[in-house]
Amino acid sequence: MTELTGPAQQHLAAIDPEPFAGTTQPRRSLQARLTLFYATGIYLAGLGILAIVTIPLTGLQKTTAVDSNTPGVLSGTGQGIDPHQLMIGSTIALVLLIPIAWAAGWYVAGRFLRPLRAVTATAKAISAGNLHQRLALGEPTDELTELGSILDDLFARLEASFTAQRHFVANASHELRTPLAGLRTLLEVALADPDADAATLRSVCQEALALGEHQERLVQALLTLATSERGVARWETFDLADLVAEVLVSHREQATQAGLHLGEHLAPAAMSGDARLIQSLITNLVDNAVRYNHSGGLVDITTRAAGNEVTLSVTNSGPVIPDDQLHRLFQPFQRLAPDRSGRRESYGLGLAIVKAVADAHHAALTTTARAEGGLSITVRFTPAT
Repeated sequence: MTELTGPAQQHLAAIDPEPFAGTTQPRRSLQARLTLFYATGIYLAGLGILAIVTIPLTGLQKTTAVDSNTPGVLSGTGQGIDPHQLMIGSTIALVLLIPIAWAAGWYVAGRFLRPLRAVTATAKAISAGNLHQRLALGEPTDELTELGSILDDLFARLEASFTAQRHFVANASHELRTPLAGLRTLLEVALADPDADAATLRSVCQEALALGEHQERLVQALLTLATSERGVARWETFDLADLVAEVLVSHREQATQAGLHLGEHLAPAAMSGDARLIQSLITNLVDNAVRYNHSGGLVDITTRAAGNEVTLSVTNSGPVIPDDQLHRLFQPFQRLAPDRSGRRESYGLGLAIVKAVADAHHAALTTTARAEGGLSITVRFTPAT
């Protein structure tokens, strides 16, 4: 089972610090304190009722007529009930009320704390690595079960995050190992050749540089993805259409060489966000549309503003993509279609970066597979609240 470390451990330690740190102070039971609170309330309530009942009785007197069998009647004057007997009866009632109040308070406190015990036990289990476990408090619906539901959602997100992190690390390790292994093999073969001349060594150096550039671009893509997932560091106002126009300058020649028709419909669209991250989003969307396309195809980019909403749409032709595979496009290192250039220059990180930037800006990301092939991706930005 995977052990939790770092921020995750600190977060779970905040839920139940006992598994992670000792304490020098004696542990006071919350149920005992609640029991004392409830028992005191019940006892005071019983004392008040007893006082309300007994105090008026002290002013009553029972009288009986002389030489008469008629039952006695009560009058409001006289000496009243014997105070000694009343004191004895009241004392007995108060003594009996103590264990009753304590038992009732203990039962009520236990019933209210039952969901908290479930939360504590599950938090301890999860801290040991059982991220699949859930509270599932069920009915009745109240503040505690609502808290349990929120924690279940939190645990589900933690499990998904750790699972995605493990997959990402494994895939990144594989992707980084491939160019390193190729570079090592290339150099070993060159060194093992006793007849290698200057031209051969120059060719080897050129291939080594190409592999190094490939690895450098991969590391840069990984850094961009990590920066995007970190969130928006600063908010600034800019025109989305201007950013798109800047990105298209570097892609227009590439699209022309590939025989693609590049359509632009750039209406002014002022928005707030991190301009550097948004430029990365646009670059990866356009690059994906150009890379996974076919000769004679199209790439259409649109920006528009409607009220407080700013929309960026990128539509491209290309291979047919099944609807049930669309979710894979935004996962790191996923490639559903071959690169049209035939070269392995894609790392499967472009749309993952797009999703990370969109999430950081709280934007809605919609992807549609076109029946004739290709994709239509729309990002809707709304003002941050």
